[in-house]
Parts: sequence; C-alpha cells; structure tokens
Amino acid sequence: MKIGIPRALVYYYYYPIWVSMFEELGAEVVISDETSKNMINEGIKLTVQEICVPIKIFNSHVLNLIEKGVDYVFIPRLVSIKKYETFCPKFLGLPDMAKNVFKDFEDRIISPKISSSTDNITNLSSYKEVMKKLNIPSGKMKSALKVASKKFEEFRNLSLKGFTISEILEGKTSGKKPFKNTAPDTVNIGLLGYVYNVYDNFISMDIISKFRSLGVNVVTFDMLSEKEIYKHMGHLNKHLFWTFSNKILGAGMYFLNEDQFDGIIHITAFGCGPDSYIGKMMELDSDKKHKPFLTIRVDEHTGESHLVTRVEAFTDMLKRKKMSQVGRVSV
Repeated sequence: MKIGIPRALVYYYYYPIWVSMFEELGAEVVISDETSKNMINEGIKLTVQEICVPIKIFNSHVLNLIEKGVDYVFIPRLVSIKKYETFCPKFLGLPDMAKNVFKDFEDRIISPKISSSTDNITNLSSYKEVMKKLNIPSGKMKSALKVASKKFEEFRNLSLKGFTISEILEGKTSGKKPFKNTAPDTVNIGLLGYVYNVYDNFISMDIISKFRSLGVNVVTFDMLSEKEIYKHMGHLNKHLFWTFSNKILGAGMYFLNEDQFDGIIHITAFGCGPDSYIGKMMELDSDKKHKPFLTIRVDEHTGESHLVTRVEAFTDMLKRKKMSQVGRVSV
C-alpha cells in the first residue's frame, strides 16, 4: 500500500510524525517531488487565481502524487495545537478543497481531524480516520504514534540546536555542528516566515544558503523554543487567532528585542491574510526599535535575480552598520 504525502505546507514541520507513523504501519510512503516551475504551472490550472501561492503549490503536489500512482493521499484537517488558537482557514478546509479539485480521487484522500494541546500531534484521537480508512487496530496505531512522537522530539531538538529543517530532512546533522560564523563583524539575521515559505526552495529560492554564502548567520522561528517565542509578547492585549502566525509574530518580537540580531527579513506569500497583520506590526515596531526590517513578498512569478539583489543589498547595509559599530568599540 502506497501512502502519498504532499511535500508542501506543514510537511516541513510534521513530516517526522507522518512519515514514521505510516512506515510503522507497514505502508510505503511516497513523498511528492520538490516544487518546480512545471509543477506550479499544473497546479495553477486547478486553482482559483486569487488564492495564495502555497495552496497552488499544494495542489501541484497532490497531482504529482496521484500521477505517481499512490493508493491514498494524506491530507489532514489541521484544527488546533494550542488552546484558544486555531489554524489558518486554508488548513481547516484543505481536505474539502482537495476533494473538490480531485473529484475522481476523493475516496482515497485520508483526512483525519488533527486537534492537540501541543505541537506534538501524536494523540491517538487525531488519527481515528486513519484507523478506520486503513483498518488499523488501535494497539498498532498506538505503537506507531509512540515511535512517531519520539521522531518528532528528535527533530525538534535538532532544530533547537540551530540546524535548518532542510539539513535535518537531508540527514546532514550527524557528527556536525550548525553553521555559525563567529567573526566579530558577522551579521545575524532573524528570518521570519512559515516553514513552507522558508524551506520550499521554489518559494524562498534557497534564501538561507544565499545568506550563508555571504557569511551571514540566520535564525528561523523553528530554531526557537516556546519560551523564546512568547518571551516578548506580554505587552500585546491579545494574541492572533492562528497558532503558526503567533509563532512567527513571537519570533519577530524576539528578533526585535534581542541585541544579537542586526536585522529581520520576513518572507511572505502574496495574498496571505494572517501575514498582512504580522507584516504591519513588525514594520511599525521595527521603526520604534530602529532595527532594519525587510519584507520579501513572493508569488509564482517572483524571479531569483530580484531576490538575490535585495538579499545582497540588505546584507551589505547591515555589514556596513556592524563594521562601523565594531570600529567605534575598538577605538
């Protein structure tokens, strides 16, 4: 039995759980190909133009899996991982959208309702539909989820050490230390963005590698603990409704208020509603803190040369500022 998992959206955060769970259940896990321009073009044909590019990409990945001949595609309905917060509506309605777009495959879409009190979404109650659809005994599912939980904790520990999700995915962590430039004039940048905007190299155009080639240290929200993420959000009257948006906003506040960060970059997909809140709040607060802030808005038409130019210019500005500060200290 082949279970397809789209390499899109929160796959980049929850793949350790879902891949290991299905493997423990004895299924062959098939991951869709990495995003490409051709895939995007096919996804666009299936999607309304007004929706954000991550959803267009998601449809491309589902189509890719169907063409690979999988027996089922796993598209969970992500509801909540924190009390009083929920996921963006696109996650709540994702299975319905997929079943409407891929009508001939509707009965072979597995869409459990994921609701948890923590990031570790391995609670048995969230996978009842998987058990029902694949005729899995509860004991076998419990054992699979126990392994999946351990894999997720290992994954998160590596992220907290400073490894990127891409490095963890590619198995480039064994016996190695995370990238860290320790020169006194090194620029440190806080990179904001949902995991699917940062780690899908078609969207971000492999922005972290571009920064590292310039000797820049980059920290993303997934490298921060819950304590660090919520450390500087106490002044807000209320948090946002959406959990991952709060993670991004909290990381942004952390980058703003911690002195080791020289600047902040926010990668956002054109048409993202929650990001419109985050971007404006960060823009206003960065002015108050006098910390450079750059928004990179991407869609399916964004060109790499445009991104590289902006990244290099922003980095050069921060380096000049850092060097002048280092010079003043040494005098």
